[in-house]
Amino acid sequence: MSDYWTPAHFAVEHEDAETLARLLAHGADPDEVFSDMTLLTHAIDTEGDGALQSGQPLTVHTTAVLLAFGADPELADPDGHTPLDLATSYDHDLAIQLLRDHISKRAGGSRRGRRRWW
Repeated sequence: MSDYWTPAHFAVEHEDAETLARLLAHGADPDEVFSDMTLLTHAIDTEGDGALQSGQPLTVHTTAVLLAFGADPELADPDGHTPLDLATSYDHDLAIQLLRDHISKRAGGSRRGRRRWW
């Protein structure tokens, strides 16, 4: 492990979704804040920056794992940046869509997949 990152942030930094999921399943806080990042803003930053540096397509697996384990899609980091702000700055369309879907569900606005009772 790193002397710098917490175990969950270390997994995010290395885009290790399997280890991240295991840590979250064993009680790691999906809204953990370390230094100037939440786990979710860190994931989006890592995905976006990794794509810029490598020229490879954007990935969304660590963001998806965090949201699946209940990370708050609207929780701002200590600098006031929300996950959606960061995803927008990277043109990270996959993360933007996931975040919007989770925000909508939290607000009770998602009707996708629901049947009308009448």
